[in-house]
Amino acid sequence: QVQLVQSGGGLVQAGGSLRLSCAASGRTLNRYTMGWFRQAPGKEREFIASSAVYADSVKGRFTISRDNAKNTVYLQMNSLKPEDTAVYYCAADEFRGGTYYRDYAYWGQGTQVTVSS
Repeated sequence: QVQLVQSGGGLVQAGGSLRLSCAASGRTLNRYTMGWFRQAPGKEREFIASSAVYADSVKGRFTISRDNAKNTVYLQMNSLKPEDTAVYYCAADEFRGGTYYRDYAYWGQGTQVTVSS
């Protein structure tokens, strides 16, 4: 099994940037498909990014990357908007992955991102 620990997030003004980190332990991330999701209050968990695939709502503003030496995946978020406010989650799956949250077996603890207008 792999354990995912997130860091980053916080409060930022609209137009600002944040970087989220997702550090893995237990197994190397090389064998996993990694994804980022977010969930706003009262809404379903929403796909953000995985590999080179991005949701239309974040395309051109968010970038997913990974550092295999650090066994860490990142989500760089630029030009943030108030509607980006949510709890953000990283996720990993060895066999599936993709854009549907139920296709991921392992999850980080979540981190709050709040964008003020």
